[in-house]
Amino acid sequence: MTDVLVIGGGAAGMMAALAAADQGAQVCLLERNQKVGRKLYITGKGRCNVTNHCPVEQVLASTPRNSRFLYGAMTRTPPQWVENFFEELGVPLKVERGNRVFPQSDRSADIIDALFRALQRRRVPILQDRILELNPQEDGTFTVVGEGSEYSAWTVVLATGGASYPATGSTGDGYAMAEALGHTIVPAKPSLVPLEAEESFCAQMQGLALKNVVLKVKNKKKKVIFQEQGELLFTHFGMSGPLVLSASAHMRDFEKDQYTCVIDLKPALDEEKLDQRLLRELGENANRDMHNLLGALAPRLLVPVLLELTQIPPDRKAHDVTRQERRRLLETLKGLTIHIKGPRPIAEAIVTSGGVKVGEVDPKTMQSKKIPGLYLAGELLDVDAYTGGFNLQIAWATGRCAGESAARAAQGTGEENA
Repeated sequence: MTDVLVIGGGAAGMMAALAAADQGAQVCLLERNQKVGRKLYITGKGRCNVTNHCPVEQVLASTPRNSRFLYGAMTRTPPQWVENFFEELGVPLKVERGNRVFPQSDRSADIIDALFRALQRRRVPILQDRILELNPQEDGTFTVVGEGSEYSAWTVVLATGGASYPATGSTGDGYAMAEALGHTIVPAKPSLVPLEAEESFCAQMQGLALKNVVLKVKNKKKKVIFQEQGELLFTHFGMSGPLVLSASAHMRDFEKDQYTCVIDLKPALDEEKLDQRLLRELGENANRDMHNLLGALAPRLLVPVLLELTQIPPDRKAHDVTRQERRRLLETLKGLTIHIKGPRPIAEAIVTSGGVKVGEVDPKTMQSKKIPGLYLAGELLDVDAYTGGFNLQIAWATGRCAGESAARAAQGTGEENA
């Protein structure tokens, strides 16, 4: 019989186990993979965007789904606490563009190793097992049935992640366990996910990365719902890259809405200055073919697409380009338009939108309102945020809240001493 049994060795689960142990509870951590923190290895392109160096209010403003639910946990564990926590574990951090916080080493492994060593110091056993059933008992304890063994605990923290990146262990098992205990599961959808495009020219440009472009997203009412400068990548199915992943979090209803992406390829130049540049290039290269001349204005893979969209023959001489053709070229450079079919499958999403309905969870403690002694944390909950370290910040904050609360409950000290 252990005080606190934590199911799931990701960000939220490890933080919950550490927090419970720091309360003096006897803790056991169950993880289905051979190693903890598998998904942390791939976050931030393998660099681990630990949190965002910002006030609590900005974290909540960057959480479009159920941010009010997080207020208590986030106030108790703000980004600054997380930064201090990892610095004290011996991981020097740095702040980059957009207030994103990374380890100075740019290695996710440093974060995972620091958490693993902290668990070892607190003598928290980490057992490899996949949990099949979670059974509350009449005496208020839990019997947990795994593939390899059976476990008993006074309290349980469920932190199994969402349904994105199943290779890391996030296969939606926690949804099934929570639902079997009477919880409502808001259907999981992909968030922070690449986008499929209707236009075939994206596939023509597969592998092309564009830096310092502005991406604007409009809904079917032509309202701009996202606009940001950064980097994107063309793929065989459409688009990916940091800008596109951020934009996808704002496209929250593909069933009812339609979304269009508009890319400004030359954001540093307004239309007048860009037109002057085009006139100069055309004048100075009057006898060159357009497919050669455009190489000075756009990456190689983009040139045939520009010519196709502007209906300018590739062998057209610069001095023969009409005013209307020049105008079409300018408009395409300032607004390359791509219609979005929908998101890629949830397995390719960085974050899952959906999960356990937050109205069924006590926001002060993360305890289930359905099953006393059961606590829920991390991506399993129906909360998700934009890119920039906000989703990991949610995992740390809810994990710590759940772990501390579970430990107090297991030791009979009551939630009132929080």
